[in-house]
Amino acid sequence: MAKTGGGRSQPERGESPPSGSAPRIRLDKWLWQARFFRSRSLAAEMVESGHVRVNGQPVAKPSREVGPGDVLTFPQGRNIRLIRIAGTGVRRGPATEAQTLFIDLDAPAATPPSLE
Repeated sequence: MAKTGGGRSQPERGESPPSGSAPRIRLDKWLWQARFFRSRSLAAEMVESGHVRVNGQPVAKPSREVGPGDVLTFPQGRNIRLIRIAGTGVRRGPATEAQTLFIDLDAPAATPPSLE
């Protein structure tokens, strides 16, 4: 007798997610694809150490899935980055491609006029 599915209805590897759902990707993989970290293992270490928040909630598992609309907060150098995911991407491409994956919510505003 053939065994049937175990009740989980996740798409098989290589299949697209069910229609109507936004594409999701592992947090560590997305941080690496968007070029915030040089390697996926560095991104995973940052997540595991508790320094990354998703939608204001601390995350400790690099396997946490994120997708468009999620807001990430994490340290990068001496700065705290606040970004919104705009896309998941399919590979780690050039910097110009990586910049299309997020919206920088901490982007500096226009330079204030000098008081001279």
